[in-house]
Amino acid sequence: MRRRQVQGSAIQVVETIILDVPTIRPHVLSVATMQSQTIVLVRLRCADGVEGVGEGTTIGGLNYGGESPEGIKLAIDAYFAPLLVGADSTRPAVIMDRLRRSIIDNRFAKNAVETALLDIQGKRLGVPVSELLGGRVRDRLPVLWTLASGDTAQDIAEAESMVASGRHTAFKLKIGKRPVQEDVAHVAAIKRALGDRASIRVDVNQAWSEAAAKRALPLLAEAGVDLIEQPIRAHATAGMARLTAMGLVPIMADEALHGPESGYALACSQSADVFALKIAQAGGLTECKRLAGVAQSAGVALYGGTMLEGPVGTIASAQLFATLPEIEFGTELFAPLLLTEELLAEPLHYADGCLTAPDGPGLGLQLNEDAVAALRRDRGARTSVVTPKLVAG
Repeated sequence: MRRRQVQGSAIQVVETIILDVPTIRPHVLSVATMQSQTIVLVRLRCADGVEGVGEGTTIGGLNYGGESPEGIKLAIDAYFAPLLVGADSTRPAVIMDRLRRSIIDNRFAKNAVETALLDIQGKRLGVPVSELLGGRVRDRLPVLWTLASGDTAQDIAEAESMVASGRHTAFKLKIGKRPVQEDVAHVAAIKRALGDRASIRVDVNQAWSEAAAKRALPLLAEAGVDLIEQPIRAHATAGMARLTAMGLVPIMADEALHGPESGYALACSQSADVFALKIAQAGGLTECKRLAGVAQSAGVALYGGTMLEGPVGTIASAQLFATLPEIEFGTELFAPLLLTEELLAEPLHYADGCLTAPDGPGLGLQLNEDAVAALRRDRGARTSVVTPKLVAG
């Protein structure tokens, strides 16, 4: 009986696909200016036909971190696939333990694979991924919008349109590319235009020195900013602690977080008021759940972050964030709205400043296969491991 189950549930195909998807406008960060987003989709197919999908997405190639879309695909094809083909998909924790022991780092790739494994498991059991992570406490997640055109008037117009339509009332501004005084003036102008109708946060993406940050914090506090994300380099833990101790505006760690261990170190050194949870940076959904537990135990507030993932990664994040009792600063799971192309057969539901987490089995989504075929970089060339025989010996 058990042998038949393993044979049917054995992973038979591992496929990785790179998609290049245009964005509705340039997205300007301190580390890159994005005209499109590159998404890596991972598809795992079992012998009995059950399939799971995951996503590995980063920002600006290697501008953001040590994993690129091309590197994620290469790692999965060359190193993950031999460990996955033939494995029993009904044991996702066992598989992930084996991957973590066999492959160092590659957190974005591990997240993509774990997402696909949990998608499969949820489909087999007939439950959403959130139920595999402890069960959801909410179905809708508050979502902010990021203003990142780099142009003050354009950002104000964009924000006014969002507020008027009721789609968003919280905004994050990408800054750090210009001198501090110019960045502060940009932020202050937007906050003045929106007033109490909207919450304004800023993300510096590590662009400032500690000295620059100390000049900026009082000015941003005076302008009415509610949150400052990763103002200085990720490794500058002592500097983050000093900025947090100023107590002017809540300081959020982002790039400094690489899973529960780094979260524990930041919590012990009081180097952040808020943690940005990102399933890719944490190395998967279960590791991100552990990171959230560290924060909650230490009294650190939570924020649901994004790597500007497409809909697969966004919903994987939503399935996890829906299980958290507190997520004080909301989420930024807006990235599918930044893409010009719809990658799902049924679009995600955004309304009244919130994203609804699907309640279908697994991730609760189905890919738009025509869009995937049109956007894949290799335009249909096969990139998969098909049977265990290919990796035998």
